[in-house]
Amino acid sequence: MKIAVLGAGLMGRAAVYDLSRAEGVTAVGVFDIDEKLANEVAQRYGNNIAIAAALDAGDAAAVTSVLRDYDAALSCVTYKFNSGLTKAAISAKCHLVDLGGNNDTVAEQLAMNDEAEKNNVIIIPDCGLAPGMVAVLCADAFTKFDKISSVKIRVGGLPQNPRPPLNYQMVFSAEGLINEYWEPCVILENGRKKTVEPMSAIEELEFETIGKLEAFYTSGGTSTLPDSYLNKIDFLDYKTIRYPGHCELFKTMLEIGLASREEIDVNGQNVIPRELLKTVLNKNLSFDEPDLVLVRLTAEGKLNGRDHKVVYELVDRFDQETGLTAMMRSTSFPAAIVTWMAASGKISRRGCQPQELVVDSKVFIEELRKRGLNLTIRE
Repeated sequence: MKIAVLGAGLMGRAAVYDLSRAEGVTAVGVFDIDEKLANEVAQRYGNNIAIAAALDAGDAAAVTSVLRDYDAALSCVTYKFNSGLTKAAISAKCHLVDLGGNNDTVAEQLAMNDEAEKNNVIIIPDCGLAPGMVAVLCADAFTKFDKISSVKIRVGGLPQNPRPPLNYQMVFSAEGLINEYWEPCVILENGRKKTVEPMSAIEELEFETIGKLEAFYTSGGTSTLPDSYLNKIDFLDYKTIRYPGHCELFKTMLEIGLASREEIDVNGQNVIPRELLKTVLNKNLSFDEPDLVLVRLTAEGKLNGRDHKVVYELVDRFDQETGLTAMMRSTSFPAAIVTWMAASGKISRRGCQPQELVVDSKVFIEELRKRGLNLTIRE
Protein backbone atom coordinates (compact mmCIF):
# COMPACT_ATOMS: atom_id res chain seq x y z
CA MET A 1 0.00 0.00 0.00
CA LYS A 2 1.11 3.57 -0.68
CA ILE A 3 0.76 6.39 1.83
CA ALA A 4 1.38 10.11 1.36
CA VAL A 5 2.63 12.45 4.07
CA LEU A 6 1.79 16.12 3.50
CA GLY A 7 4.22 18.42 5.29
CA ALA A 8 7.86 17.70 6.12
CA GLY A 9 8.13 19.57 9.40
CA LEU A 10 8.82 17.97 12.79
CA MET A 11 5.61 15.95 12.87
CA GLY A 12 5.84 15.07 9.19
CA ARG A 13 9.31 13.59 9.50
CA ALA A 14 8.27 11.41 12.45
CA ALA A 15 5.27 10.24 10.41
CA VAL A 16 7.55 9.37 7.49
CA TYR A 17 9.82 7.44 9.85
CA ASP A 18 6.88 5.43 11.18
CA LEU A 19 4.95 4.77 7.99
CA SER A 20 8.02 3.74 5.99
CA ARG A 21 8.50 0.95 8.52
CA ALA A 22 4.85 -0.07 8.89
CA GLU A 23 3.66 -3.51 7.84
CA GLY A 24 2.54 -3.72 4.22
CA VAL A 25 3.59 -0.19 3.23
CA THR A 26 5.51 -0.32 -0.04
CA ALA A 27 5.93 3.39 -0.71
CA VAL A 28 5.71 6.68 1.20
CA GLY A 29 5.36 10.00 -0.58
CA VAL A 30 6.80 13.04 1.19
CA PHE A 31 5.30 16.31 0.01
CA ASP A 32 6.11 19.85 1.10
CA ILE A 33 6.11 23.29 -0.46
CA ASP A 34 9.88 23.18 0.14
CA GLU A 35 11.10 20.46 -2.23
CA LYS A 36 14.59 20.45 -0.73
CA LEU A 37 13.20 19.79 2.74
CA ALA A 38 10.92 17.04 1.42
CA ASN A 39 13.91 15.32 -0.19
CA GLU A 40 15.99 15.60 2.98
CA VAL A 41 13.22 14.07 5.08
CA ALA A 42 12.60 11.27 2.56
CA GLN A 43 16.29 10.38 2.50
CA ARG A 44 16.86 10.59 6.25
CA TYR A 45 13.67 8.99 7.57
CA GLY A 46 12.14 7.12 4.61
CA ASN A 47 13.73 3.68 5.02
CA ASN A 48 14.63 3.58 1.31
CA ILE A 49 10.99 3.45 0.22
CA ALA A 50 10.17 7.18 0.32
CA ILE A 51 10.01 9.56 -2.60
CA ALA A 52 9.70 13.32 -2.38
CA ALA A 53 8.21 16.18 -4.37
CA ALA A 54 7.12 19.78 -4.00
CA LEU A 55 3.44 20.37 -3.28
CA ASP A 56 1.47 23.40 -2.20
CA ALA A 57 -1.16 22.17 0.28
CA GLY A 58 -3.36 25.08 -0.74
CA ASP A 59 -3.48 24.02 -4.40
CA ALA A 60 -6.55 21.78 -4.45
CA ALA A 61 -6.10 20.60 -8.03
CA ALA A 62 -2.46 19.65 -7.46
CA VAL A 63 -3.27 17.84 -4.20
CA THR A 64 -6.09 15.91 -5.85
CA SER A 65 -3.79 14.85 -8.67
CA VAL A 66 -1.13 13.62 -6.23
CA LEU A 67 -3.51 11.77 -3.90
CA ARG A 68 -5.02 9.72 -6.74
CA ASP A 69 -1.85 7.61 -6.61
CA TYR A 70 -2.13 6.83 -2.89
CA ASP A 71 -4.30 4.63 -0.69
CA ALA A 72 -4.23 7.07 2.22
CA ALA A 73 -2.66 10.37 3.25
CA LEU A 74 -1.64 11.98 6.52
CA SER A 75 -1.77 15.76 6.73
CA CYS A 76 0.96 17.22 8.93
CA VAL A 77 0.48 20.80 7.72
CA THR A 78 -1.24 23.55 9.66
CA TYR A 79 -4.97 23.09 10.25
CA LYS A 80 -5.97 25.96 7.93
CA PHE A 81 -5.42 23.64 4.94
CA ASN A 82 -7.44 20.70 6.25
CA SER A 83 -10.85 21.62 4.82
CA GLY A 84 -9.36 21.97 1.34
CA LEU A 85 -7.33 18.79 1.77
CA THR A 86 -10.49 16.96 2.78
CA LYS A 87 -12.24 18.04 -0.41
CA ALA A 88 -9.19 17.01 -2.46
CA ALA A 89 -8.97 13.59 -0.76
CA ILE A 90 -12.65 12.91 -1.34
CA SER A 91 -12.28 13.84 -5.00
CA ALA A 92 -9.17 11.65 -5.32
CA LYS A 93 -10.88 8.77 -3.46
CA CYS A 94 -8.00 8.66 -0.99
CA HIS A 95 -8.42 8.16 2.76
CA LEU A 96 -7.21 11.13 4.83
CA VAL A 97 -6.08 11.59 8.43
CA ASP A 98 -4.85 14.90 9.88
CA LEU A 99 -3.33 16.34 13.05
CA GLY A 100 -6.17 18.84 13.39
CA GLY A 101 -5.87 21.67 15.87
CA ASN A 102 -9.01 23.75 15.33
CA ASN A 103 -12.57 22.86 16.27
CA ASP A 104 -14.20 25.01 13.58
CA THR A 105 -12.13 23.33 10.86
CA VAL A 106 -13.04 19.90 12.20
CA ALA A 107 -16.72 20.86 12.08
CA GLU A 108 -16.31 21.87 8.41
CA GLN A 109 -14.72 18.50 7.67
CA LEU A 110 -17.39 16.47 9.46
CA ALA A 111 -20.01 18.31 7.40
CA MET A 112 -18.51 16.61 4.31
CA ASN A 113 -19.50 13.18 5.60
CA ASP A 114 -22.00 12.39 2.84
CA GLU A 115 -19.58 13.20 0.00
CA ALA A 116 -16.84 11.08 1.59
CA GLU A 117 -19.23 8.21 2.14
CA LYS A 118 -20.37 8.41 -1.47
CA ASN A 119 -16.75 8.21 -2.68
CA ASN A 120 -15.99 5.29 -0.36
CA VAL A 121 -13.32 7.03 1.71
CA ILE A 122 -12.80 7.63 5.41
CA ILE A 123 -11.68 11.07 6.61
CA ILE A 124 -10.55 11.22 10.24
CA PRO A 125 -9.63 14.68 11.58
CA ASP A 126 -7.92 15.79 14.80
CA CYS A 127 -5.61 12.80 15.25
CA GLY A 128 -2.26 12.97 17.03
CA LEU A 129 -1.81 13.15 20.81
CA ALA A 130 -4.48 15.39 22.34
CA PRO A 131 -6.66 15.65 20.42
CA GLY A 132 -5.83 12.24 19.03
CA MET A 133 -4.57 9.27 21.00
CA VAL A 134 -6.59 10.25 24.06
CA ALA A 135 -9.86 10.03 22.10
CA VAL A 136 -9.17 6.39 21.19
CA LEU A 137 -8.22 5.64 24.80
CA CYS A 138 -11.51 7.19 25.88
CA ALA A 139 -13.35 4.93 23.44
CA ASP A 140 -11.48 1.94 24.85
CA ALA A 141 -12.38 2.94 28.41
CA PHE A 142 -16.03 3.29 27.42
CA THR A 143 -16.15 -0.46 26.62
CA LYS A 144 -14.94 -1.41 30.11
CA PHE A 145 -17.99 -0.16 32.04
CA ASP A 146 -21.69 -0.81 32.26
CA LYS A 147 -22.06 2.88 33.13
CA ILE A 148 -19.19 5.34 32.89
CA SER A 149 -19.53 8.38 35.13
CA SER A 150 -16.32 10.33 34.53
CA VAL A 151 -13.30 10.57 32.24
CA LYS A 152 -10.44 12.86 33.23
CA ILE A 153 -7.70 13.38 30.63
CA ARG A 154 -4.34 14.84 31.62
CA VAL A 155 -1.59 15.38 29.02
CA GLY A 156 1.64 17.36 28.89
CA GLY A 157 4.79 17.85 26.84
CA LEU A 158 7.63 19.01 29.08
CA PRO A 159 11.40 19.50 29.13
CA GLN A 160 13.20 16.76 31.03
CA ASN A 161 15.34 19.47 32.64
CA PRO A 162 13.08 22.46 33.34
CA ARG A 163 14.50 25.99 33.34
CA PRO A 164 12.91 28.73 35.47
CA PRO A 165 10.83 30.80 35.44
CA LEU A 166 8.33 29.06 33.11
CA ASN A 167 9.92 25.57 33.31
CA TYR A 168 8.87 24.95 29.73
CA GLN A 169 10.36 24.63 26.25
CA MET A 170 8.66 24.93 22.87
CA VAL A 171 7.69 21.47 21.64
CA PHE A 172 5.19 22.63 18.99
CA SER A 173 4.07 25.94 17.45
CA ALA A 174 3.82 29.05 19.60
CA GLU A 175 0.50 29.92 17.93
CA GLY A 176 -0.90 26.54 18.93
CA LEU A 177 0.30 26.98 22.51
CA ILE A 178 -1.30 30.43 22.84
CA ASN A 179 -4.57 29.12 21.36
CA GLU A 180 -4.69 26.33 23.92
CA TYR A 181 -4.13 28.83 26.74
CA TRP A 182 -6.55 31.49 25.41
CA GLU A 183 -9.56 29.84 23.74
CA PRO A 184 -12.63 28.49 25.61
CA CYS A 185 -12.58 24.86 26.75
CA VAL A 186 -15.47 22.41 26.30
CA ILE A 187 -16.19 19.72 28.89
CA LEU A 188 -19.11 17.47 29.81
CA GLU A 189 -20.90 18.09 33.10
CA ASN A 190 -24.04 16.17 34.02
CA GLY A 191 -23.87 14.68 30.54
CA ARG A 192 -24.13 18.06 28.84
CA LYS A 193 -21.61 20.31 27.14
CA LYS A 194 -20.26 23.18 29.18
CA THR A 195 -17.69 25.88 28.39
CA VAL A 196 -15.05 26.70 30.99
CA GLU A 197 -12.25 29.25 31.10
CA PRO A 198 -8.76 28.21 29.98
CA MET A 199 -5.93 28.20 32.54
CA SER A 200 -8.40 27.66 35.37
CA ALA A 201 -9.15 24.89 37.90
CA ILE A 202 -5.49 24.19 38.68
CA GLU A 203 -4.94 20.82 40.35
CA GLU A 204 -1.90 19.01 41.70
CA LEU A 205 -0.83 15.60 40.42
CA GLU A 206 2.24 13.41 40.50
CA PHE A 207 4.02 10.97 38.20
CA GLU A 208 6.45 8.41 39.55
CA THR A 209 10.11 9.38 38.90
CA ILE A 210 9.06 12.88 37.82
CA GLY A 211 7.48 14.33 40.95
CA LYS A 212 4.83 16.95 41.61
CA LEU A 213 3.14 18.70 38.70
CA GLU A 214 0.10 20.87 38.00
CA ALA A 215 -2.73 20.57 35.50
CA PHE A 216 -5.24 23.14 34.28
CA TYR A 217 -7.91 23.60 31.62
CA THR A 218 -6.74 24.28 28.06
CA SER A 219 -8.63 24.41 24.78
CA GLY A 220 -8.96 21.75 22.11
CA GLY A 221 -8.00 18.58 23.93
CA THR A 222 -11.52 17.18 24.14
CA SER A 223 -12.10 17.76 20.40
CA THR A 224 -15.21 15.79 19.33
CA LEU A 225 -15.50 13.78 22.57
CA PRO A 226 -18.20 16.02 24.15
CA ASP A 227 -20.41 15.48 21.09
CA SER A 228 -19.67 11.77 20.75
CA TYR A 229 -20.41 11.06 24.42
CA LEU A 230 -23.17 13.59 25.07
CA ASN A 231 -25.48 12.09 27.73
CA LYS A 232 -23.34 8.93 27.73
CA ILE A 233 -20.61 10.11 30.10
CA ASP A 234 -21.62 12.30 33.03
CA PHE A 235 -18.34 14.20 33.36
CA LEU A 236 -15.46 14.53 30.89
CA ASP A 237 -12.65 17.08 30.90
CA TYR A 238 -9.13 17.72 29.63
CA LYS A 239 -6.25 19.48 31.36
CA THR A 240 -2.67 20.21 30.32
CA ILE A 241 0.18 19.12 32.59
CA ARG A 242 2.99 21.53 33.46
CA TYR A 243 5.60 21.96 36.18
CA PRO A 244 4.25 23.78 39.27
CA GLY A 245 3.83 27.55 38.94
CA HIS A 246 3.74 27.67 35.13
CA CYS A 247 0.03 28.44 34.81
CA GLU A 248 0.01 31.48 37.07
CA LEU A 249 3.05 33.04 35.38
CA PHE A 250 1.90 32.47 31.79
CA LYS A 251 -1.69 33.47 32.47
CA THR A 252 -0.54 36.85 33.72
CA MET A 253 1.18 37.55 30.38
CA LEU A 254 -2.02 36.78 28.50
CA GLU A 255 -4.23 38.78 30.82
CA ILE A 256 -2.24 41.98 30.30
CA GLY A 257 -2.88 41.71 26.56
CA LEU A 258 -0.02 39.74 25.02
CA ALA A 259 -2.45 37.35 23.30
CA SER A 260 -4.22 40.20 21.48
CA ARG A 261 -4.23 40.35 17.69
CA GLU A 262 -5.04 44.08 17.70
CA GLU A 263 -2.21 46.33 16.58
CA ILE A 264 -0.77 48.84 19.03
CA ASP A 265 1.62 51.73 18.43
CA VAL A 266 5.14 51.26 19.83
CA ASN A 267 7.42 54.23 19.13
CA GLY A 268 5.71 54.83 15.79
CA GLN A 269 5.66 51.16 14.78
CA ASN A 270 2.49 49.06 14.57
CA VAL A 271 3.00 45.92 16.64
CA ILE A 272 0.66 42.95 17.12
CA PRO A 273 1.14 41.76 20.72
CA ARG A 274 0.50 38.09 19.87
CA GLU A 275 3.16 38.13 17.14
CA LEU A 276 5.61 39.69 19.59
CA LEU A 277 4.82 37.04 22.22
CA LYS A 278 5.27 34.22 19.69
CA THR A 279 8.63 35.62 18.63
CA VAL A 280 9.81 35.94 22.23
CA LEU A 281 8.64 32.44 23.12
CA ASN A 282 10.38 30.90 20.12
CA LYS A 283 13.57 32.82 20.79
CA ASN A 284 13.83 32.25 24.53
CA LEU A 285 12.15 28.87 25.07
CA SER A 286 13.55 26.89 22.13
CA PHE A 287 16.20 24.98 24.05
CA ASP A 288 16.14 21.89 21.83
CA GLU A 289 16.83 19.71 24.87
CA PRO A 290 15.45 16.21 25.68
CA ASP A 291 11.70 16.29 26.30
CA LEU A 292 9.08 13.99 27.76
CA VAL A 293 5.37 13.44 27.23
CA LEU A 294 2.95 12.46 29.98
CA VAL A 295 -0.52 11.00 29.47
CA ARG A 296 -2.99 9.92 32.13
CA LEU A 297 -6.63 9.12 31.43
CA THR A 298 -8.71 8.12 34.44
CA ALA A 299 -12.17 6.63 33.91
CA GLU A 300 -14.63 5.78 36.69
CA GLY A 301 -18.05 4.21 36.75
CA LYS A 302 -19.93 0.99 37.43
CA LEU A 303 -19.25 -2.58 36.28
CA ASN A 304 -21.47 -5.47 37.40
CA GLY A 305 -23.04 -3.22 40.02
CA ARG A 306 -19.70 -2.27 41.61
CA ASP A 307 -17.49 0.81 41.47
CA HIS A 308 -14.89 0.39 38.75
CA LYS A 309 -11.84 2.45 37.80
CA VAL A 310 -9.45 2.25 34.84
CA VAL A 311 -6.26 4.30 34.48
CA TYR A 312 -4.33 4.62 31.21
CA GLU A 313 -0.84 6.03 31.63
CA LEU A 314 2.06 6.72 29.30
CA VAL A 315 5.46 8.34 29.85
CA ASP A 316 7.59 8.79 26.72
CA ARG A 317 11.01 10.39 26.40
CA PHE A 318 13.24 11.75 23.65
CA ASP A 319 14.67 8.87 21.60
CA GLN A 320 18.42 9.33 21.22
CA GLU A 321 18.72 6.53 18.67
CA THR A 322 16.32 8.02 16.12
CA GLY A 323 16.58 11.68 17.15
CA LEU A 324 12.80 11.88 17.47
CA THR A 325 11.46 13.93 20.35
CA ALA A 326 8.82 12.53 22.68
CA MET A 327 6.32 15.04 21.28
CA MET A 328 7.10 13.96 17.70
CA ARG A 329 6.69 10.28 18.62
CA SER A 330 3.54 10.64 20.69
CA THR A 331 1.84 12.96 18.18
CA SER A 332 2.89 11.52 14.83
CA PHE A 333 2.94 7.81 15.65
CA PRO A 334 -0.75 7.68 16.72
CA ALA A 335 -1.78 9.62 13.60
CA ALA A 336 0.37 7.34 11.46
CA ILE A 337 -1.26 4.29 13.04
CA VAL A 338 -4.74 5.58 12.17
CA THR A 339 -3.58 6.33 8.62
CA TRP A 340 -2.11 2.83 8.30
CA MET A 341 -5.34 1.32 9.65
CA ALA A 342 -7.36 3.24 7.06
CA ALA A 343 -5.08 2.20 4.21
CA SER A 344 -4.95 -1.46 5.26
CA GLY A 345 -8.71 -1.86 5.59
CA LYS A 346 -8.75 -2.08 9.38
CA ILE A 347 -11.27 0.78 9.47
CA SER A 348 -14.48 -0.23 7.71
CA ARG A 349 -16.55 2.93 8.21
CA ARG A 350 -16.72 5.54 5.48
CA GLY A 351 -17.44 9.25 5.58
CA CYS A 352 -15.94 12.00 7.74
CA GLN A 353 -15.96 10.63 11.28
CA PRO A 354 -14.34 11.24 14.69
CA GLN A 355 -11.70 8.67 15.54
CA GLU A 356 -13.38 7.56 18.76
CA LEU A 357 -16.29 6.25 16.66
CA VAL A 358 -14.36 4.43 13.93
CA VAL A 359 -10.94 3.29 15.21
CA ASP A 360 -10.62 -0.18 16.76
CA SER A 361 -9.00 0.71 20.09
CA LYS A 362 -7.57 -2.78 20.65
CA VAL A 363 -5.67 -2.71 17.34
CA PHE A 364 -4.62 0.89 17.98
CA ILE A 365 -3.20 0.14 21.45
CA GLU A 366 -1.37 -2.92 20.16
CA GLU A 367 0.25 -0.79 17.44
CA LEU A 368 1.23 1.88 19.99
CA ARG A 369 3.12 -0.72 21.99
CA LYS A 370 4.85 -2.08 18.89
CA ARG A 371 6.32 1.40 18.44
CA GLY A 372 7.68 1.59 21.97
CA LEU A 373 4.95 3.87 23.29
CA ASN A 374 4.56 1.86 26.45
CA LEU A 375 1.01 2.48 27.56
CA THR A 376 0.00 0.88 30.83
CA ILE A 377 -3.62 0.09 31.74
CA ARG A 378 -4.56 -0.43 35.40
CA GLU A 379 -7.97 -1.76 36.40
